[in-house]
Amino acid sequence: MIQENATEVNEFFLLGFDAQQKFKYVLFIVFLVIYTTSVVGNTGMILLINTDSRFQTPMYFFLQHLAFVDICYTSAITPEMLQNFTVENHSISFRGCMIQLLVYATFATSDCYLLATMAVDRYVAICKPLRYPIIMSRTVCIQLVAGSYIIGTINASVHVGFTFSLSFCKSNNINHFFCDGPPILALSCSNIDLNIMLISVFVGFNLTFTMLVVVFSYTYIIAAILKMSSIAGKKKAFSTCASHLTAVTIFYGTLSYMYLEPHSSTSQKNMKVASTFYGIVIPMLNPLIYSLRNKEVKEALKGIGKKFF
Repeated sequence: MIQENATEVNEFFLLGFDAQQKFKYVLFIVFLVIYTTSVVGNTGMILLINTDSRFQTPMYFFLQHLAFVDICYTSAITPEMLQNFTVENHSISFRGCMIQLLVYATFATSDCYLLATMAVDRYVAICKPLRYPIIMSRTVCIQLVAGSYIIGTINASVHVGFTFSLSFCKSNNINHFFCDGPPILALSCSNIDLNIMLISVFVGFNLTFTMLVVVFSYTYIIAAILKMSSIAGKKKAFSTCASHLTAVTIFYGTLSYMYLEPHSSTSQKNMKVASTFYGIVIPMLNPLIYSLRNKEVKEALKGIGKKFF
């Protein structure tokens, strides 16, 4: 129904990076290594959490879903980008473009809410330790994760539905390496005021709400840690939050830059770089951050290493 009423084109062409033709083989190798590391690292994190009894806690329950989400949203865009480095025809079908944006937006939004949920989990663990097992029960954890996926699905469905109900008659060349909302809207000859408003409202709310949850959680966490009399207790509390805080800082910093920078020809180039970091590099960094800065994960990896080597 959307396709019949919406468009005068049957496919789009992804222009990719400005230097794509000149350095396509180098870029292909670099991004293939990053993508492979990301998939292997996040899959390994999921398997480790599910096979080691030490990780049967809410924090690691959320972490395995974060790893799953990272795999999904980077896989929505990276394989297509890698293919375009090796072929001359950078086309993507109308339906394929729609599905790519739907999957990417669903899991990228879910990622925001999972990171906020993990901040709340750390707040309860440090500020209300005696009530932690009750507050963060298995049922509550499942509901929080399910809520993250539901919000992501609703957010993506609204954007995709309104974006692909437009008419596209200006061009079918998307100035990006994947089907993202703003570059697609630039091709429409319809009135896109409603679409821009929806992006501003939805993205603004998702970013603002989840960032406020993280900020308030860590404000209380830091205040509680500073009140601790034991230096060892302070170090342990900080260490349990360090990995998550590092991941949050990188994630929200990049995402805010992508959507809050004023639009211009220069910003389009910068958005491609930011999108590369956010959509491809960060999913690779997350398992590294949580493994290198987490004592329990490092011990579990050492144990596995001793069994096989």
